[in-house]
Amino acid sequence: MRVPSLGSARLLVLLAWMCRRGLSSGTQELRYPPNRIAVIGAGIGGTSAAYFLRQKFGKDVPIDVYERGVVGGRLATVNLEGEDYEAGGSVIHPLNLHMKHFVKELGLSVPKSQGGLMGIYNGDEFVFEESSWYIWNFIKLLWHYGLNPLRMYMWVEEILDKFMSIYRYQAHDYAFSSTEDLLHALGGAEFLQILNETIEESMLKSGFSQKFINEIVTAVMRVNYGQGITINGFVGAVSLAGADSGLWSVEGGNKLVCTGLLYASKAQLISGAVISIEEKTREKGRSGGGAVKLYEVTYNSTSGLQRDAYDIVLIAAPLVRKNANITFLNFSPPISEFSNPYHQTVVTFVHGHINASFFGYKDPSHFQLTDIFTIENPKLFINSMGTVSPVKNRKTVLNPLLSPRVWKIFSPQPLTKEQIKLLFLSYDSNTVKIWQAYPHYSPPDKFPPIILHSRMYYLNGIEWAASAMEMSAVSAKNAALLAYHRWYENMDMIDQEDLHERLKTEL
Repeated sequence: MRVPSLGSARLLVLLAWMCRRGLSSGTQELRYPPNRIAVIGAGIGGTSAAYFLRQKFGKDVPIDVYERGVVGGRLATVNLEGEDYEAGGSVIHPLNLHMKHFVKELGLSVPKSQGGLMGIYNGDEFVFEESSWYIWNFIKLLWHYGLNPLRMYMWVEEILDKFMSIYRYQAHDYAFSSTEDLLHALGGAEFLQILNETIEESMLKSGFSQKFINEIVTAVMRVNYGQGITINGFVGAVSLAGADSGLWSVEGGNKLVCTGLLYASKAQLISGAVISIEEKTREKGRSGGGAVKLYEVTYNSTSGLQRDAYDIVLIAAPLVRKNANITFLNFSPPISEFSNPYHQTVVTFVHGHINASFFGYKDPSHFQLTDIFTIENPKLFINSMGTVSPVKNRKTVLNPLLSPRVWKIFSPQPLTKEQIKLLFLSYDSNTVKIWQAYPHYSPPDKFPPIILHSRMYYLNGIEWAASAMEMSAVSAKNAALLAYHRWYENMDMIDQEDLHERLKTEL
């Protein structure tokens, strides 16, 4: 047999590689790494996207991250009495594996969790109050709600167990081109069903009592999402998981995860507001003659309007009315902002002595609650309030009446001075943060697309399933994998069916 020459062997390898990729003359530039990648938004979604993009595309591809405000986005702190407090995303669940990995990888620390007592207030009285005795709490729960609390734990765990499959899929580099496909791969038609019904409908169908839903479930929804039991079943389950024990946060503030990821990604931070994105056709550079499609990003910097061109763009900022100020030019079909609204929540921090008598305590000296949740009542002007510690030097709260404490209050509207005076016997200072914090859930919720254009991706659509730090990280990794596979035409890694069974044979 005649042995091919070295040159012939190289030619055969090249031809085989081109055939395997299915490259035509129109897509030949995809053989090369992208020249530049842009990420718009430096919150947890954008910074984790930059981190995952660096992992997939390697060390040599320039990545620019645009941020019009400060790094961290909705992970932010406010200062009161010389200390910083979490004002945005505050707690992380023990099963949030991406966030746990980030903290370990970045060398951040997690303080010990703090104890406290919770009560649920209906506008006239507390319908449930925790005790410092665990057994007594258990007996009270059984007396008020039967086995509903235990069944809720099992119901939430079943949903979380299915969701945990995403980590196996992403560890094997599988990606999904839509949020619907991602969720269907995790939980099948059942996941999509609970997204199309309210948490109340889901739990009633599962046999939970109306009393339990109205009091316990409603209270948790109001503190976590500022909304009631009309939110969708999936985000409701995420919210109930957020009321679990073992929740944690990062010493120094959760926003340190964002700054750490940005540094680890070796991306360039560009401070400026992106004004427009336009598809442009330009001559190829290093890959030879012909033309290539690029995205021209125009942004407002301290030097005025600037423009840069990118092969791939990931948008990690809400493209909804009141949030988006990005114009998309010369796209067919047109790309526009989405109609899905975000929900406003107001966070008020007050340093003062709580007025226990406002909550029905005849003897205020008996008041020991550190967290007050509420249920639906038109006369209530707060969703919740609780004592908080600084992001540094966190302290355990013993008795909130012994000395002035910092209380974090969630409300649908800014509190008036008169309302603050009702809640507190006296106070020294207060500060307010108004957020477009998370989507306004109204099932059936429609998911915005992940793929906005051939090489432009949108991360925030996953928030309509549930809004959380970990959900943003999951979406970021999915978008990074999707961008990578579509660039190199690894279509067998996108939207694959029966992944659970397939991975059994691969492991």
